Amino acid sequence: MSRILLLFFCCLLPCVLLAQTPNDTANIKVDTTGQRDLLDIGTSLFKLKKRSDNTEKKQVYFSILPISTSVPGGSKALVTSTTAGFYLGERKTTYISSVTFAPYFNLKGRYGLPIHSSIWTPDNAYNIQGDTRFLVYPQYTWGQGGRRQEADKLLVNFNYIRFYQSVLKRIKPYFYVGIGYNLDYYFGISTKDSGSPVTLRDFTQYQYGTDGGNSFSSGLTLNAVYDTRQNSINPLPGIFASFIYRHNAGFMGSDNNAQSVYMDFRKYISLTDAGPKSVIAMWAYYWTTISHGTPFLSLPGIGNDPYQRSGRGIEQNRYRGEALIYYEAEYRRDITDNGLFGFVLFANFNSASEPNSRKFVYINPAAGGGLRIKFNKKSATNIALDYGFSKGYNGLGIGLGEAF
Repeated sequence: MSRILLLFFCCLLPCVLLAQTPNDTANIKVDTTGQRDLLDIGTSLFKLKKRSDNTEKKQVYFSILPISTSVPGGSKALVTSTTAGFYLGERKTTYISSVTFAPYFNLKGRYGLPIHSSIWTPDNAYNIQGDTRFLVYPQYTWGQGGRRQEADKLLVNFNYIRFYQSVLKRIKPYFYVGIGYNLDYYFGISTKDSGSPVTLRDFTQYQYGTDGGNSFSSGLTLNAVYDTRQNSINPLPGIFASFIYRHNAGFMGSDNNAQSVYMDFRKYISLTDAGPKSVIAMWAYYWTTISHGTPFLSLPGIGNDPYQRSGRGIEQNRYRGEALIYYEAEYRRDITDNGLFGFVLFANFNSASEPNSRKFVYINPAAGGGLRIKFNKKSATNIALDYGFSKGYNGLGIGLGEAF
């Protein structure tokens, strides 16, 4: 365990060395004068009433993007991503709240209804976080660790209900602590459509959540957050750190008692004081079970972080284990002075622990780049088109907002 933590904090060293004081990142004045977005272009093309530049008058900023993209298990699906950014207090003292709703469906009975929210009360007194999902879709698994080849996979069908809610109270400037409740319910778990007689238990050699068709986890969380970002949709220079301890308990209905820890660190560094945006963003997390009993589908897996944004260029759940370490760095820059177009370059790596051990043996890298189109300058929401690649896989992702 000590070697794991040493490796993780070595990944964070650049963030620490380049850290800024809170005064460098708080209360940054966001000036949209001279900026352009797709709403401005639409207003001009269709001769609509000119948008007001007085940001104090408008309370909610919507961004909507209907797209067609691939979903886990193959095939295409229609996805409509809607992001709402709004302020519940004075903009000088209150971060922007956000709610994202991205339902998808196709003609093969696959659909999902995920809702993510981060609500900041006036003067940032409380942060209320939510993650609710109802999903019907297949998911490939390669078992634990990184030993298996790309073709050595098993298709698992299941239905999934998630209900995560937490409330955090400000203790000191930028520092919050609180409690939450997490529920994960997998039902209808089956490998019949995989074309293989192998069961999930036989394929994974893992005993929890692989027998029978259901898996239920329910427990309390202890949460701590340090956040100097004003806008989580498109972070300005700042720092984000999160710690979540989860305890699934039998008396709360869980199939097994199980404990886990999730630690998340992010750092955003501006390379310019004025002119086109030029930012380096870094993200690292360490996610681990600290007891037996976690169901297989709830084990730490790439792309299964709270916002399902990690591992661009890697297929979701390609690497899974009882512990997972992740690091990503991205360069973000405006192409045009008015902020309408921009680009990103990114690289990441992850390592999942091997079966029946806490050893990290395989390092799994990925890289790529993307185009940014400003959809709404008031909430700084971008349309993000990212192409990523890794060994045996490549893919194009389209969405609203930055990856992290």
